[in-house]
Amino acid sequence: MTDLKTPVVFTANRLRDGEVVWLGANGRWVETVDASLPATTQAEQTQLAAIAAQSDADNVIVEPYEIDVSLDAGSVTPVRFRERIRASGPTIRLDLGKQAQNTAHAA
Repeated sequence: MTDLKTPVVFTANRLRDGEVVWLGANGRWVETVDASLPATTQAEQTQLAAIAAQSDADNVIVEPYEIDVSLDAGSVTPVRFRERIRASGPTIRLDLGKQAQNTAHAA
């Protein structure tokens, strides 16, 4: 098994409601990047890509693609700024999107 230079996860939009989702354990699409299943080897990447492609074909999600992530103390963080925005929500209104939900849960 070849290790990847950077761990990756698969992301897409759920067809039913347009929500940003990430591929998690057992082939389930989850709503938070922290719940996603990172691939660290080429074999894992290939397996997750096949699951994502099948979900696309089954009209569960649309346009799946892989993104680079960092794994820090059990937290999954997208590397690219665009993907961090997709993971958390609008940058001008912190009271909206997933960052607002995280704040509400923390209180």
